[in-house]
Amino acid sequence: MHPQYWQQATSELAAGDAVLKSLIARYPEVSMRSRGDAFSTLARSIAGQQISVKASEAVWQRLLACAVLTPEAIANTAPEVLRTCGFSLRKVEYLRDLAAKFVDGSLHPGLWQDMDDEAVIVELCRVRGIGRWTAEMFLMFYLLRPDVLPLDDIGLQKAMAAQYQNGAPISKIKMRSLAETWRPWRSVATWYLWRSLDPQVVAY
Repeated sequence: MHPQYWQQATSELAAGDAVLKSLIARYPEVSMRSRGDAFSTLARSIAGQQISVKASEAVWQRLLACAVLTPEAIANTAPEVLRTCGFSLRKVEYLRDLAAKFVDGSLHPGLWQDMDDEAVIVELCRVRGIGRWTAEMFLMFYLLRPDVLPLDDIGLQKAMAAQYQNGAPISKIKMRSLAETWRPWRSVATWYLWRSLDPQVVAY
C-alpha cells in the first residue's frame, strides 16, 4: 500500500479507536507490502493453510529450493517432488490445480486490479483448496485492498476477543459491528490487530 494511503489509514484509525491508536504507536515503521507476483502469493497461501507461520516458512523454503516457482514449472513438477518439500497430498493437488488454471487461462490476473473484491474472491474460489480466507489474504497482501475484513481468520478472532472483550469469545456479528468504524481501512486495522498477537510482520 502506498505510504501516503497507509499514513491516512493509520491517522483515521487512531483517531477513532483507542486500541488501534495504541497498536499503531507501537509499530510505527512497518506496513503491508505486496510481494508483486500473483502466482507465488497464492501458492504461499496454500502452503500456509492450517499450519503455523514457522512450519509454513519451512515448507516454503524447501519448495523454493527444489522447484522453479512459475505456473508452468509447478504444473510439470512431479507430485512426489512437491511432497518431499513438506506439502500434504491434498495441498499438492491444490498447488497443481492452481498452476494448471494459470496455464490454461481459467484465471485472469490481468483483470484483477479492476475487479471488485467479491468478484476476485469468486474467481479465486474456483481453484481447488482456495476458499474465502485464502482469497481475502490475496486481496490484502497482493492487491493491497484496504477494506478487507477476514472474519474467518483465527488470529483476528483471537486479537479482537483479547483487545475488545477481555479475552471472552467474540462472535462474527460482534466482529463485524466493531469493524464498521474502521471503514474504509479494515485491512489495515486487521494487520495491526495481528501485530498484537505476533510482532513478526505477516506476509503472503
